[in-house]
Amino acid sequence: MTSICFYFQVHQPFRLKPYHFTEIGEQHFYEDYQKNKDILDKVATKCYLPTNQKMLELIRQHKGKFRISYSISGVALEQFEQFRPDVLASFKELADTGCVEFLSETHFHSLSYLFSKDEFHRQIMKHYWTVRRLLGVTPSVFRNTELIFNNELAKTVAEMGFKGMVAEGVDRILEGRTPNHVYNTPGNSEFGLLLKNYKLSDDIAFRFSNPAWEEHPLTVTKYASWLHSHAGEAEIINLFMDYETFGEHQWEDSGIFEFLQHLPEAIMSHPDFQFRTPSEILTAYPARDSYDAPYFTSWADTERDLSAWMENKMQQHAMHRVYGLEKEIKLINDPDLLNVWSRLQTSDHFYYMSTKYWSDGDVHKYFSPYESPYDAHIYYMNVLSDLEKTIQKSLPPCRISKRKAIKAKIRAKEIPVKMKSRNKLRISSGLTV
Repeated sequence: MTSICFYFQVHQPFRLKPYHFTEIGEQHFYEDYQKNKDILDKVATKCYLPTNQKMLELIRQHKGKFRISYSISGVALEQFEQFRPDVLASFKELADTGCVEFLSETHFHSLSYLFSKDEFHRQIMKHYWTVRRLLGVTPSVFRNTELIFNNELAKTVAEMGFKGMVAEGVDRILEGRTPNHVYNTPGNSEFGLLLKNYKLSDDIAFRFSNPAWEEHPLTVTKYASWLHSHAGEAEIINLFMDYETFGEHQWEDSGIFEFLQHLPEAIMSHPDFQFRTPSEILTAYPARDSYDAPYFTSWADTERDLSAWMENKMQQHAMHRVYGLEKEIKLINDPDLLNVWSRLQTSDHFYYMSTKYWSDGDVHKYFSPYESPYDAHIYYMNVLSDLEKTIQKSLPPCRISKRKAIKAKIRAKEIPVKMKSRNKLRISSGLTV
């Protein structure tokens, strides 16, 4: 039997407002409340509510044989609670069917693993308990932000007790092997890995409504035949995509909902095909080979690496600066301040700063609320400057005195070489894993 794993990422960031230099020290609310609400309302109307209803109908129509999975970021769940409890209720209704699995991830959809294992762990546990509280389910499979993955990350996740995780099936690591089997990671034969079949996934997520695509229009019969062609060879086919594919990226008038309506029946018309969730697949199938990823990969852009968030100096500077605040933020022990800092870690902030061009650049522009990546960087750094001022006012007096003394020594050039080397070490170690 070949199992189809349908997995959807649900995420909405808290976008920052245009925060100007003159506001530093004067105005401490950073997020664009109205824009966040308006975008969520739009996506809820076009995607979340109609697609959730469609998924619920399909589960009932096929008497539980149609099974799907989601990873909903913590910041998206927070916005559902704040702005759209009806959307949250619709996901809870799906959870109650017993046919839908919800995965774990970093609560703030962050790149925290690259900079702080402690923060990475904290965010996973926060998301874990949020999912349990709001949806009544317990995640057992992990999905890292943007499918960012490597061997050491998998080891960390395994040590936290997860049975497996999902990742991108990257050609340069697969080296001609198929993504259509369960894999494990080097030195950890018990930890399962589900790899995205990016070609079959992107046929729906990116190419479905593209009239220039040679396979346009994509019909249910055609797509099901592509899946069925793997019968006898594929144990699993992992179709991973943004949930906003339905109704938002691919508009309703493209025929995407009609395509979804008939897809499960067409797939299951073949006697050897069924739907399973990630944890069901990891229980049913053994790992066939090891997926050795010594360097980081992701599902973003043609490179499938970290360049979408860390390619240019603006992105690198912003990330090192925000993660450099961790010790002082946690020393202050103010939940509100911690939450503000945590939301600033959301990967979208750095994605908006990307200066990539050509096809990847067009995708970056589509998602950005700013006129340019330079605007995104300026507003973000202004926000960080104000947050740093707030932190200084909140630190214990002894800590403030220590910082002032160090700064005074630097100005007096008493320890310039020593401090420069320390700073260099701290910045470079931010990416050591």
